[in-house]
Amino acid sequence: MRACVQRVSQAQVTVASEVVGRIERGLLVLLGVATDDTDEDARQLAEKIVGLRIFEDEAGKMNLALAEAAGAMLVVSQFTLLGDCRKGRRPSFIAAAGPELAERLYQEFVAAVAAAGIHVETGRFRAQMDVMLVNDGPVTMLLDSRKLF
Repeated sequence: MRACVQRVSQAQVTVASEVVGRIERGLLVLLGVATDDTDEDARQLAEKIVGLRIFEDEAGKMNLALAEAAGAMLVVSQFTLLGDCRKGRRPSFIAAAGPELAERLYQEFVAAVAAAGIHVETGRFRAQMDVMLVNDGPVTMLLDSRKLF
């Protein structure tokens, strides 16, 4: 499971001119699910992201986690994070999970974030989405569940 985590001052997802998810201060997480990912990958990655100390404290140092910063999370499915661009000019998406597994693990990730006490909003799975954000910092982290532990 791969995640592109961006610290934001605001973010929203729109589907067919309808805002389906919106947060102010917090994290925008673009989440890609691989064919061999499990529920444990989803839970561990959620725990890791919720605990990342990437918000500034009163001294201006990145020392606060999402809850300590009173932030929310917007999670958007993003199968293209599993794109392999090593050969040719067209990415291969063979490593990306099929829709059924991907949606189930996406929902598992979202549930794990909510269980940690974080307000979580989402995009709409398998929809054409417009994502708008104001990256705060900018701060962007790339995480892979296979490289966590």
